[in-house]
Amino acid sequence: MIKTLHYLFDPLCGWCYGATPAVSELLATPGIVVNLSPTGVFSGEGARAMDDAFANFAWSNDQRIERLTGQRFSERYRHRVLGDRQQLFDSGPATVALTAVSLTDPARELESLKAIQHARYVDGSDVTALAALASLLKGLGLAQAAARVAQPDADLLAANAARIDQAKALMREFSARGVPTLVAEVGTKRWLLDPGAAGSSRAALISQLEVT
Repeated sequence: MIKTLHYLFDPLCGWCYGATPAVSELLATPGIVVNLSPTGVFSGEGARAMDDAFANFAWSNDQRIERLTGQRFSERYRHRVLGDRQQLFDSGPATVALTAVSLTDPARELESLKAIQHARYVDGSDVTALAALASLLKGLGLAQAAARVAQPDADLLAANAARIDQAKALMREFSARGVPTLVAEVGTKRWLLDPGAAGSSRAALISQLEVT
């Protein structure tokens, strides 16, 4: 029986970045379908200005994530992203970019998420502007998605809002307070997985996908 893993995330969430390797391995596992569900946690009302206090908090948290997961947070990211007081902490544009990929080349959405995360956390690039994201997608050979991101139309924005609404509904259903959140589904049964396992290994996640 096919097992579905609903992966609720935000592209600017450091813990979600830490979970990416395990989620990537699951995507390549026969019999498991991974449904990427962006939550918009850090967009709209969840967006905020970058200040010294938040930057210091983020960097401290990022170092913990790196120790636990091995995912790299570079000094370039620290200085160019966390040190930028003009750039908002706003995942709205990146979420729109991922929705554009989901509409035009859905099989490459996780690849696109990984590229956005790498651009931010390793290269220290700005992934909070649509123009920058369109250029990133174009560089991946996703020309159709890039064109839609460069000039978002009503259909793209509506699809993006619908995805966020669906993800938030799942979070409410399971009283999830943050991301990453992992919801397993087999047949008519759905249950919440331990999100801590996402930062460890594919085996730790697969063990929780067994129907009980």
